Amino acid sequence: MTAISTNIYGYIRVSTREQNEDRQLLAMRELAILERNIFTDKQSGKDFERPQYKRLVKKLRPDDLLYIKSIDRLGRSYGEILEQWRILTREKGIDIVVLDMPLLDTRRGKDLMGTFLSDIVLQVLSFVAENERTNIRQRQAEGIAAAKARGVKFGRPPSPLPENFYRVHRDWRGKKLTLQQAANACAMPVSTFYAKAVRLENTP
Repeated sequence: MTAISTNIYGYIRVSTREQNEDRQLLAMRELAILERNIFTDKQSGKDFERPQYKRLVKKLRPDDLLYIKSIDRLGRSYGEILEQWRILTREKGIDIVVLDMPLLDTRRGKDLMGTFLSDIVLQVLSFVAENERTNIRQRQAEGIAAAKARGVKFGRPPSPLPENFYRVHRDWRGKKLTLQQAANACAMPVSTFYAKAVRLENTP
C-alpha cells in the first residue's frame, strides 16, 4: 500500500505569497497524499518556470498519478497548459486527475474515444480559463476609463508648489533668471520646474 502511495503526487499553486493554499491542501490531504509528495508554488501561472513544479516533473515516472484542484492551478496560458498536459501524459506517461472536473481524469477511458473526449474537455476548459482572464482585464480597463471620465484621479497626487514658485516663474519668464536658476530657487530638477511651469501656464 505504501509503495503505491509514494507514486501519487499533488500540485498546488497560488498566485501570490499572500494567497492561502489551504483549500487546495485540504483536498490533497483528503486523498491521503504523502506530505513529501505535495508540491506548492506561490507564484503566478503565467509560465511554467516555477521551482516546485520543475522539481515535481523531475520526480514523475511512468504510471505515476498527479492530482490538481483545478485546471487553472496548472497554468494560465491556454497554449502552455495544453503543451504541459501533453508532456506529462505522453512523454512522462503519467495520469492526471483534475478534482474540480471529473471528466479530466486520464485513468478513465484509455481507449481512443476516452482520450478524444478528455482532449476536448481540456481544450475547452483551458480556453475558458484564459478567456475569463482576458475579460477580467478588459473589465478592469473599462472600469478605470469610466472612473477617469467621472474625474477620479489615479496615481499619487502632485506635490504642492513651493511658496516662491509664482514669483520665480514670473522672474524666469521675465528673463531675470535662467531656467537652471529658477529650478534651483524652487529646489527642483530643471525638468520638474519646466513641467510645472507649462502646466501652470496652460491652466485656464
